[in-house]
Amino acid sequence: MRIVRGPLRAAAIKMDITPDDLSGLTNLWGTPLEGVHDPIFLRVLVVENGIQIAAIVAADLVEFGDTQPLRQRIENEIGIPASHILITASHDHSAPRAGQVTPGATAQVGGPATLSYTDFVYDKLVEAVRQAKAALQPARVGVGSGEVDVNTNRDVYTPQGWKLGTNPDGPSDKTVWVIKFESLAGEPIAILMNYAVHSVAIGPQNRLITGDMAGAAERTVEEFFQNKSVALWTMGAAGDQNPRFMDGGTSLNVGVPIDPYAMMEAQGRLVGGEVIRVANQIERMAEKVQISIEERIVFCPAKVPENQHSGMMVEHVDSIKIRLAVILLNHIAITGVSGEVVTNIYQHLRRLSPFTDTLMITIANDRIGYILDDAGYDTPTFAAMATPLQRGHAEAAIVNGLVEMLENNL
Repeated sequence: MRIVRGPLRAAAIKMDITPDDLSGLTNLWGTPLEGVHDPIFLRVLVVENGIQIAAIVAADLVEFGDTQPLRQRIENEIGIPASHILITASHDHSAPRAGQVTPGATAQVGGPATLSYTDFVYDKLVEAVRQAKAALQPARVGVGSGEVDVNTNRDVYTPQGWKLGTNPDGPSDKTVWVIKFESLAGEPIAILMNYAVHSVAIGPQNRLITGDMAGAAERTVEEFFQNKSVALWTMGAAGDQNPRFMDGGTSLNVGVPIDPYAMMEAQGRLVGGEVIRVANQIERMAEKVQISIEERIVFCPAKVPENQHSGMMVEHVDSIKIRLAVILLNHIAITGVSGEVVTNIYQHLRRLSPFTDTLMITIANDRIGYILDDAGYDTPTFAAMATPLQRGHAEAAIVNGLVEMLENNL
């Protein structure tokens, strides 16, 4: 493939999506939301090089359902092709969801209030993309990575069987990816961060909207850059990763109650602090970029999950579509998968990827549920019991599909 680079232009917009009316809205566990601890936002990054254009949207929400109709609306109204748009959520368990549930996917469906809130979010999102495209300016981009030990494998074997907990010996990727965009004068535009953890430091009894860990990390980065940079949190392969400290109000075995919001803030600031450190050390910045984009759908045989949250109604289907996405900025490989991917699948991708700087954004353009590696089905962990996918298909479809898409754009 002939490499064609053009001068990069970029812009980012942040919009408040905190609902004014909480009536009928719930968190992921179905607990009614009754107030606001801290506001939630959506953030949009648009990049183009005179040849290709792409948009990445990150929202402080539980998840989006199938975003294809929304992305088609953006294409119709704004001109960015639907296949060039990646929409994701932080998987913040203390916020509402948006969008319809894909048949076969595992999710809290919600009611009329969820549908009304979805319309509100979609209108805000489209307007943010419109504003970002209109604000495009000459820019440069660079990438870096660091490490922070805030996540942990959550699958623990106990005398009562496999439970959710803290397993420091299990697979866990501590990598924090940072993609920095700045003007040609060095003024900050946006930082896209990627880290593998459920944003769930606050537990199921919480009744206040909050951005949780992800929101705290975004806040930390934006405050450091004096709110001149928009910080987009994207969730990595967190299907088996929880925060080290969670479930607000517990004593953490030290006999002293811990403020859950302080615990959330502390862990989010640790991630945000590492993002800032890495961003400030990125020196190799490209002004001319090749932008390559590809989207693909793979189908995997479905099954009815053996373990479901209360209120979930999983529609029986024969197969489920997994959406794969690739946005390539020179050697920076941004991949997307429409489910909660476990650590081992991402590690498999990194071993085979032709690009050293390969990150994975999960629950991208949909959320179908947990996606396990084949070996993960051997133990009855929470994710293994809750996945809507049959064994022996998803890992190969995701890894081989993304590698082929990346190689197509070498």
